[in-house]
Amino acid sequence: MVLKERESLIGKLTGIQSSKKSYYSELKVTVEELKKKNMQLEVINEVTQSLNIEMSIDEMLKNIFEKIKPFIAIERMSLSLYENNQLVLSNVFPLDSFYFPMGYVFEKEKSLYWQSILTLEKVLFKMENHTPIYIEEKAYQSLGIQSILIIPLVSKKAVIGVLSIGRKELNHFSEDDLSFLQQLSDQIAVCFENVQLYHKVLNSKKEWEETFRAVSDMIFITDTNGIILKCNTSAINFFDTSIIGQDLQTILDLPRTNNYFLSSISIEENFYQEFHFNHHLFELRAYPIYNNVQQVYSFIIYIIDITEKRKMEAQLIQSGKLAAIGEIAAGIAHELNNPLTAILGNSQLLLRDAKSDDRSHKLLSGIYTCGKRSKNIIQNLLTFSRQDEYSFDEFSINDAVEQVLEIIGDQFKKQNITIEKQLQLNINSVYGNIQQIGQIILNLLINAKDALEEKNTPKKIISIETKEFYDKAKKWVVLTIKDNGNGIQPHQLQDIFNPFFTTKEPGKGTGLGLSVSLGIAEKHNGLIEVDSKYKEGSEFSLKLPIKFQ
Repeated sequence: MVLKERESLIGKLTGIQSSKKSYYSELKVTVEELKKKNMQLEVINEVTQSLNIEMSIDEMLKNIFEKIKPFIAIERMSLSLYENNQLVLSNVFPLDSFYFPMGYVFEKEKSLYWQSILTLEKVLFKMENHTPIYIEEKAYQSLGIQSILIIPLVSKKAVIGVLSIGRKELNHFSEDDLSFLQQLSDQIAVCFENVQLYHKVLNSKKEWEETFRAVSDMIFITDTNGIILKCNTSAINFFDTSIIGQDLQTILDLPRTNNYFLSSISIEENFYQEFHFNHHLFELRAYPIYNNVQQVYSFIIYIIDITEKRKMEAQLIQSGKLAAIGEIAAGIAHELNNPLTAILGNSQLLLRDAKSDDRSHKLLSGIYTCGKRSKNIIQNLLTFSRQDEYSFDEFSINDAVEQVLEIIGDQFKKQNITIEKQLQLNINSVYGNIQQIGQIILNLLINAKDALEEKNTPKKIISIETKEFYDKAKKWVVLTIKDNGNGIQPHQLQDIFNPFFTTKEPGKGTGLGLSVSLGIAEKHNGLIEVDSKYKEGSEFSLKLPIKFQ
């Protein structure tokens, strides 16, 4: 009676109804099963702990394979990812156990993998001796795989892909194996989803940073005090050093009266400003960045070099002026040519009958000479202002000087300005447009005249010199225009070629002359240099390469 009660008690405790002998054997099996379950739980825990977002999917698959293999005899694992309604082979382990190439897209028709995704059920497949039906069968036959378990990977009701596990033994997985692998797959799905999300964020961050660095204009991110938190490569290259942590307004020498931070915050709009720095004209735009309570906590500063843009605008403005002058000159020439023709013709007729020693002959000769000179001035003005003849050709710099002096030379004499010419004879030709080079000469002469008027010196002199010289194994023609006028202050020298910068009084200059002149010189592969001493005078040199080198 006691024995039966003991066996009944043992049965209730262990769930085993048996004799003493069978009790110990069944207990041993139960313990082994419990150990196996515990070890399976440990494996799941180890796998999920060992997987991290920085690990590649290949490493993750290898890690999972090596954890499972001691408990379940498997020879192969593969992962196919589901994206954009496509199922793509992504990873295989061992790495040499693939049949389809990586990136292979599975068709929906006759696919075991698709069957698992569409039903959201695991698929157990046993290779049989029959003609292959599914596209995956050829692969498994080639690899010697006999039993296949396909499990859909689902996380938060979203399909991530399918995990296939293959073994070479021709038998199905046990119920315990299936339960374990299902639990493991659920954990793997979450891990894979986290890895995918992490890499998407990482790639987006990388793309944004690469775009930020690749922009050719300067971009800064600053705090509300103007301290630079981040900048792109263009900004670093411009300053030739790291400027993180510095005050942007200080390094750009911006006046504190135009504080873009305060302006942006007060008007709650984007801020715009133009400023000169390091011989360039820049455009600055400040964009405030708001937090979730609509408070400004930083700024994006976008700075564009608009020097060339303004030069082009200036040239267009100047070209428009010259076009208007050309039209006016054409009209004036038409109106003046008729009376000049009559004056020249009649004076020639009267000269034929006048005796050379007669007083009237001298007067008539003066009339004829002045009329011819007037006609030449009108013709030169038309030639200079013509806009449709900007083709390049060989010409002498001396001819360009004479052409300009023919137009304005007498005006300078009337203002008691002495023009001293030292033009090198037989000077080599340059290649370009004589009208455009004439425009440079005219601009430099007008600037020299204005500088002389500012100084109000009793002896006003402008010297014009042309010569040839060698520099860096290259032969140049140089035109130098020098005056003894007011000169330019040292701090203004760096800005004189900037568009719209002028040292003249309001209404007496546009600030376009030197900017346009520099643009024309560069178009001719030349350059303009300046040497000026305040209160003593200025010297501008136009250098152009000789046609044949």
